[in-house]
Amino acid sequence: MLAATVRVTRDLDVAEESVQDAYVQALEHWPRDGVPANPGAWLTTVARRRALNVMARANTLDTKLPLLLETDDPPEQDVIGDDRLRLVFICCHPALARESQLALTLRLVCGVATADVAHAFLVSEATMAARITRAKKKIAAARIPYVVPEPDELPARLDAALTVIYLLYTTGHTAPAGDDLVRDELTARGLDLARMLHALLPGGEAAGLLALLLCHEARRHTRTDADGRLLRLAEQDRTRWDRERIAEADALIVGALRAGGSGRFLLQAAIAALHAQAPSSAETDWPQILELYDALLRVWPSPVVALNRAVALAEVDGPHTALRVVDELEGLDGYRYLHSTRADLLSRLGRHEEAAAAYQAALALSDNAAERAFLLRRAES
Repeated sequence: MLAATVRVTRDLDVAEESVQDAYVQALEHWPRDGVPANPGAWLTTVARRRALNVMARANTLDTKLPLLLETDDPPEQDVIGDDRLRLVFICCHPALARESQLALTLRLVCGVATADVAHAFLVSEATMAARITRAKKKIAAARIPYVVPEPDELPARLDAALTVIYLLYTTGHTAPAGDDLVRDELTARGLDLARMLHALLPGGEAAGLLALLLCHEARRHTRTDADGRLLRLAEQDRTRWDRERIAEADALIVGALRAGGSGRFLLQAAIAALHAQAPSSAETDWPQILELYDALLRVWPSPVVALNRAVALAEVDGPHTALRVVDELEGLDGYRYLHSTRADLLSRLGRHEEAAAAYQAALALSDNAAERAFLLRRAES
């Protein structure tokens, strides 16, 4: 609805308010008149009409009049066939700072709550709300147009679009808060967008992202036991992993690597595939995974990547070496996985009191019930 309305207004605030107003009208009319045969079309039509009325009252109708000639069908030159993917590319405008692109798109296009967007960027909700507001104000002040990018403009926006879809999926893969470990609607939306993006721009990083998500999806049903308790990778029943998805991911990775790909999503996918293809935890090719993390750290020098690399390093060179690396990382004090990783390494070294304290630190940063129960069990043990 938002995507369809923005195509008429090219003003995100007006479109967002119009969509909200359409829902209000539905709450008023549907209980009395009945739910229409096509609720989505009803809501979209009301939202677009509301947007045109707002524009007319603001005396901007004359300048916007050419836009009224648009139909609900994508223009012939528009190569992006899905409204939501189209709006992802529109919002990932190069005139905005990268973090503003990502935050705005996640919040307004993907429907991720501001608190969850803040969690993805390791900042407070107030900070993220202010960042999103500033981005919208810059769009208005700089008159950044909400127009579908031309085909030759897509590559410049590709990395941002890939990152948005990745963050959308990971927000659903391990929900930042709530009773459920997974938010199915977010993971499904992320996987659908990844497929559409790969169909639009096949190979390379788009193939890497799709392969990465497929590897995660392949084991989603084994991440918890029958009682909903979180299971570590080594504890999961690999016979229940979806081998078709793993094979599809492998084909995507091999094809992209043969074509010379070496980007961060493709490298992450290769790491995930090695985990997925290992017959057992003990047979995991940790030296190869460590090499891939070394390559990933070169193309994406992130402290989170360095933390994940430390997990592989512990398997190759021992927990002592990995702990030294983890203790030197900066900027991750508010990241619960830093503390849980450190706790695991301390536990393996027999430093149990320190390990328990580290698990408690991770517990204090987690609002997901399944994760909290897992961390509590580890701290108590």
